[in-house]
Amino acid sequence: MTQAHHPIEIKPAKGKLGILMVGLGAVATTFVAGVEGIRKGVRKPIGSLTQNGHIRLGKRTDHRNPLVKELIPLADLNDFVYGAWDIFPDNGYEAACKAGVLPRDLLDKVKDDLSVLEPMKAVFDQTYCSRLQGTHVKTKTNKMELAEALIQEIAEFKKKNNCDRLTMIWCASTEAYNTLSPSHQNVKSFEEGLKNNDPRISPSMIYAYAALKSKIGFANGAPNLSVDCPAMNELAKEMGVPISGKDFKTGQTLMKTIVAPGLAARYLKLTGWYSTNILGNRDGEVLDAPENFKTKETSKLSVLDSILKPDLYPDLYKDLYHKVRINYYPPRGDNKEGWDNIDIVGWMGMPMQLKIDFLCRDSILAAPLVLDLVLFMDLAHRAGMRGIQEWLSFYYKAPMTKEGLEPVHNLFHQEMKLLNTLRYMMGEDQITHLGIEYYQE
Repeated sequence: MTQAHHPIEIKPAKGKLGILMVGLGAVATTFVAGVEGIRKGVRKPIGSLTQNGHIRLGKRTDHRNPLVKELIPLADLNDFVYGAWDIFPDNGYEAACKAGVLPRDLLDKVKDDLSVLEPMKAVFDQTYCSRLQGTHVKTKTNKMELAEALIQEIAEFKKKNNCDRLTMIWCASTEAYNTLSPSHQNVKSFEEGLKNNDPRISPSMIYAYAALKSKIGFANGAPNLSVDCPAMNELAKEMGVPISGKDFKTGQTLMKTIVAPGLAARYLKLTGWYSTNILGNRDGEVLDAPENFKTKETSKLSVLDSILKPDLYPDLYKDLYHKVRINYYPPRGDNKEGWDNIDIVGWMGMPMQLKIDFLCRDSILAAPLVLDLVLFMDLAHRAGMRGIQEWLSFYYKAPMTKEGLEPVHNLFHQEMKLLNTLRYMMGEDQITHLGIEYYQE
């Protein structure tokens, strides 16, 4: 264990917390329905660390294992207020029915809570989402004017709903592939890019800019660049707000970050890892476009290298062939199926195989991540933690890090990082799981 220190000063979670969601589709409506269902006692918060998780403090023999939400001053679910933008005008209930993630009888128990959620008109650019035809969109053509319109809506939402604090989270589709350009290098160049309608500034970046300028944190649930650029990092620090991302870690990549560390820990050689998915929701439709799939593919492919470290273990992993495929298949709706074929080589060069068939529900896996992220982003903001929140890597496929740092993808290392950050914030000992002290007493 490392020595405890003075706890970080965290402002109390008083008043209402406004949760602004970009996108009111399958993920956002499943999140809202779930939280309201939890509040009504209709369902338990399965999948959420903030609601279910216990955290060990001190030695194992101390038997101090409070709930995370008992240790950390998190916002209360009863203080949530929801807002959203979407390219379609459907209210939360209509959108949830169309998404088809939750059965109608369950949705009807939270119908009133979902029906009052009317989306604001979205910032939309079809070059970033060619497969979608947005009908409920802002008509301004200048990107700076669009950002200013969002900033005004954020202020109006806060006032109208009497919110003490706000946080924003991207729950919308994956944008077409984009790379850093001169406009993304600093705040000044970014603002010039907005005024000049730089095509390399995507809708998600306009939302992120509006959030940070409004002094609220931004969590990025898709593999878009959004806040993952020098300009946004600079702005987040300047405004004193947290940013985190990117791409919710839900189905196949979640399994990779669980299985790959185990294989690596036993020094088993990998020659091939083939991953394919079928899904039929709006996400699948968007990813059917090659330029959008490339964004997702880059996010999904980055995981194994950091876990396996082929530069350190060339005999085991240098020749690994890693392939990722996503196929749009409408009959499945939100029920995704991810197949993995893993070719392993063991002692004396003998080949083995591992097959995984994960019949998952993407939005069911994503919704509790949204809950944890909005609570932890609000916590970070109240604790004065500015800029990139690497301790939230646990929730993302392609975690953001400070420039020059390699992201940590191993799920178990990510969990330790998250829990140790919570201990650190509360002035508790860090836990290393060394355990040798029990045998030296």
